[in-house]
Amino acid sequence: MRLLFLGDMVGRSGRNAVYERLPGLISDHKLDFVIVNGENAAGGFGITEAILTDTLDAGADVVTTGNHAWDQREALVFADRHAQFLRPANFPKGTPGKGMGVYEARNGARVMVSNVMGRVFMAPDLDDPFACAEEQLAGGGLGSEFDAVVFDFHAEATSEKICFGHFVDGRASLVVGTHTHTPTADHQILSGGTAYLSDAGMCGDYDSSLGMDKEEPLNRFLSKIPKGRFEAASGPATICGVAVEISDRTGLAEKVAPLRIGPRLAEAFPDWW
Repeated sequence: MRLLFLGDMVGRSGRNAVYERLPGLISDHKLDFVIVNGENAAGGFGITEAILTDTLDAGADVVTTGNHAWDQREALVFADRHAQFLRPANFPKGTPGKGMGVYEARNGARVMVSNVMGRVFMAPDLDDPFACAEEQLAGGGLGSEFDAVVFDFHAEATSEKICFGHFVDGRASLVVGTHTHTPTADHQILSGGTAYLSDAGMCGDYDSSLGMDKEEPLNRFLSKIPKGRFEAASGPATICGVAVEISDRTGLAEKVAPLRIGPRLAEAFPDWW
C-alpha cells in the first residue's frame, strides 16, 4: 500500500500548489491513500467547508487539523457533516466532529486515521494524547481490524512527538508530526516497524515566517508592538510531506521518504516511486 501525507496547507498559495500537483501525484505514482493537514488553509487560520471540499476533490482522502481547527467558526457546524474531516481526538467529549475515522483506500485497504494534539507548549491544553491513542487502539489493531494506522500528531515539542512515536511503535504504520511548518530530516522506521517523521513541514510559501508574510512577525520581534494582522504569504509554494510504503501483510512500514516539491527548499522525492 502506498500512502502520502502532506503537511499543513497555508493560505491560497499552499492550497493552489496542492490542488495543482496532487492529482498528478496520485495517478503517476499509484497512490492508494492521501492525507492532508488543512488547519491553516484559510488565510493561515483554520479551514472553511469550501476549502475542505476542494481539498477532497483534489484527491485527499482525509483532511486533518490541529490547534487552529476552529479558527473559522463555520467548522463547528460542518465538522459533523464530513466524515473525512478530523479535528484533534483529545478534545473534550461533546466537541463537534470526530478525531478518528476508518476509511477505504483505493486498493480496498481499511485505513484508520487519528488526529491527536500534543500538550507541551500547546494551547488549548487538551486531554492526554497518549491515553487517547491507547483507547483508540484498544479495540483492534494492524492485521485484524485495520490494514494501516496513521497518526497525525500535531505538536510543538519534538521530544513529545518522538515519545509518542515510540509509544505506538509496532501498532501504527505511520506517526507524522505537524504544526511547526518546518520539515525535519529524521524520517525513519522505528524498531517495531512504524514509520516516523517529527514534522512534515508545510505546503506554502517558504519565503515567509512559517507561511505568514514575514514583515509583521519580524516587526513584532523587533518592536513588540503589533502594526497589523498576520497575512498568509502569497509567493510560490513548496509542497512538503512524507511518503510511506506499507506492507499488505503486516500493516507496518517497509519504506519511508520525504517529499518536497517547489522553488525554495532542496527538492526530495521517494526513489522507489
